[in-house]
Amino acid sequence: MITGDIDSVIERRLLVNYRVDPAYVSALLPSGFRPQLVHGHAVGGVCFIRMSRIRPARMPGTAGMTSENVAHRFAVEWEDAEGTHSGVYVPRRETSSRVAARIVRHVFPGAYNLARFDVRESAAGIWIDVRSRDGKVSVCAEATPVAALSSELFPTVDDAMAFFRRGALGLSPSAVQGCLDGVRLDAARWTATPMVIARMRSRLFDNPAAFPAGTCALDSALLMANIDARWTAEPRSGRGSRVAA
Repeated sequence: MITGDIDSVIERRLLVNYRVDPAYVSALLPSGFRPQLVHGHAVGGVCFIRMSRIRPARMPGTAGMTSENVAHRFAVEWEDAEGTHSGVYVPRRETSSRVAARIVRHVFPGAYNLARFDVRESAAGIWIDVRSRDGKVSVCAEATPVAALSSELFPTVDDAMAFFRRGALGLSPSAVQGCLDGVRLDAARWTATPMVIARMRSRLFDNPAAFPAGTCALDSALLMANIDARWTAEPRSGRGSRVAA
């Protein structure tokens, strides 16, 4: 894995959040992790992110590439000798870019899978449809901006963004069996616009085998836009052992 920070611009980061029965999230997590609870719920989600100017840190912003990406994620906690840590477990990542799928995986930890992205954006809202080329992931969201956040998880947008900022370390299955790779997001600002979901489809969260009826509910959505960001790879860890925080 290539080391070093990566700079980018987050042109759009749509965070769609679910309230989930913790028992069903626990069954999907590596050993050593537990769901991070908010008002008794586990927090699952889908992150749709378009990044531009992706480049090694401190290179001019005119350099770099652009890609559409999506990740399914679960808020998690774990313990070590230093105490309790929080982050997100990301079982899969999809990207529109063949360059990202083949090369950026050496910079950003975790496996990247190629997918087809259909994106339509306007001042009135966003529509994103993603289908992975291996047929394992299908997800679609339609969202429009609203004046105030409606959520059972987070009372305000500030509360939601504080939660996601604390969980800015993403952990993904490594190419090395039994290990996890981590990458930390350092955003120039953690601000967002509340959104309402007009339509949402996720092969994972809609799967009754993983989440039977009544165990998973759509909660809320937030949109981050036009934010400078730096991504830092964390040391690889063994599953269930200490993960750098």
